[in-house]
This record gives sequence, C-alpha cells and structure tokens, in this order.
Amino acid sequence: MSAAPLVGYSSSGSEDEDEAEAAAGAQARPGAGGCRRSQSPLPSQRLPVPDSVLHMFLDTEGEPEDDQEKHGGRVRTFPHERGNWATHVYVPYETREDFLDLLDMLLAHAQTYVPRLVQMEAFHVSLSQSVVLRHHWIVPFVQALKDHLASFQRFFFTANRVKIYTNQEKTRTFVGLEVTSGHPQFLDLVSEVDRVMEEFDLTTFYQDPSFHVSLAWCVGDARLQLEGRCLRELQNIVNEFEDPEMVLRAHAEQVRCKSGNKFFSMPLNGFWCGDPDVNQNQHQTQRRDNQASRCAPRPSVSTLFAGLGIL
Repeated sequence: MSAAPLVGYSSSGSEDEDEAEAAAGAQARPGAGGCRRSQSPLPSQRLPVPDSVLHMFLDTEGEPEDDQEKHGGRVRTFPHERGNWATHVYVPYETREDFLDLLDMLLAHAQTYVPRLVQMEAFHVSLSQSVVLRHHWIVPFVQALKDHLASFQRFFFTANRVKIYTNQEKTRTFVGLEVTSGHPQFLDLVSEVDRVMEEFDLTTFYQDPSFHVSLAWCVGDARLQLEGRCLRELQNIVNEFEDPEMVLRAHAEQVRCKSGNKFFSMPLNGFWCGDPDVNQNQHQTQRRDNQASRCAPRPSVSTLFAGLGIL
C-alpha cells in the first residue's frame, strides 16, 4: 500500500534480420546457391525506402510517456525504465458475496465525503513495498521466496477495523480494513520476505506495519475528509453488519509475487485450523519449534556414524 514459469516473449526481429542478411550475402557471392551463368545479373540500384518506414521507429529510443489518464491519474513512485519490473509480494484476499455487499455499503457512504473514491480492482494484504527488479533477477528472486516460505503453514486472519491510509508520497489515499487477528503470522511472513529483499539489496517492509486490506482509493491526500466522523460512521457500518466476524474472516493459503505483468504463487503448507485461538496456539508452538531447530547445533559426522553403529 502464481510459482508458474515465465511466459516466453516474442522475438524482437533481430534473428530474422540476421537470417535475411545471410541469405542476401549468399546471393551476392559469385556461384553461390548454384546460380547459372545464363541468369541475368541482379540490378545494382536499390529501391528507395518509403518515408513511412523511415519514420516508423523514431520515438522508440525515448522514455515512455507517463500518461496519467491511462491509469486513473496515479503518479509513478519511480520512473519507468526498460528492463525494470515493478515487483510486489502479498497474500491475496479472496472475496465472498457477503463481503462485497458490505463493501458496497462502505464505499457508498465514504463517497458522500469523497466522491472520487473508487473500489479496488483486487484485494490483498501486502508483505512488501513495491520494489524494482531487473528482468534477469525475477526467476532467482521468486525461487528465493519459495525457499524461505517453504515451511510456513496456512492460517486464518480477520480484518475488521476501518482505517485510512496514504502512500509515502501522499499522492493516494486508501480506505482499508486493518488486520486484528493473525498479525503475528503476517509478521513472520514479512520477516522471511525481508530476508529475500536484503539478499537482492532491495527495500524491506515498514518497521511497524499495519497489515490491511485496501477497499477503495482516490488520488490525493483525503485524510482530512475521511478521518474523524466519516471513519467512525464506517466502523459502525462494519460493526452492525450481520455477523461481521465471519464475513471478514479470511484464509491465508498462499503468497503471491507480482512482477510486471507476471504472477507467481507460493502455496502455504498444512491444513486449516477451525478455531482461531487454537490456530494462534499452534502458531506459537510452531514458531518456538522453528527457532529451536535453527539454534540447535548440528551433530558432527562422528556422532552420526556412531548412531548408525559404524563407529
């Protein structure tokens, strides 16, 4: 605020051009390709290249135009460069019909204060800031994420506290639901994602993160209009909605990484735990076991051989 293989890219045309140049060279050499002496020689005069072709690619070397109208007036937080891929790690938030009904009520009320608010296209809980990856880093970056997250279990979480957020540049404002149950599990996920970020010399997540699901956004800093009375009224809508705890309870079953227009999915392990309290206790036990296994000294080779009866 899917890990699938990379999709192949179409050729830039350089290979076809090389083949064409090779073929032209073969035709130009005397006797190449079995040409007969009776054939008339190729004309030496070249045909003029049309102006439409000469001017076709004049602008391809310049910087891409950052047209804000094409993406809702949003401003880039970092300049676009060829070979740089905006990358983001998150837990997807799967929606149900009753959640969307609640969302419609919240958005309609918030728009009475800030009419330019629009609904998010997809919902998630962020585990990283948006960072820039070079194209050749994507595969090793995703593999590092898979390695670091391989032992994590699925868990339940609840996001039911309305909160107003802005991005660091204060160019966008978000209405979100803050996570109130499942915070320790998200902290553990972020800890491992941060390790991967450090391996690639990228920016880590915020020091004291407020994990949340963004519901709606608008351009500009709209905190003055949305905080205070509007925020209290939005929270009342959530509290008075039918069975809000169940409606806003979600499953964290995978971590996703979006890099450019490519998606990679890293499923979490284990089975669902039906009771959030038991889920929390199991998480604390697993966390202690993981820490103990990391700190435990590794047995020596002689100890292993002795256990096998070799020594």
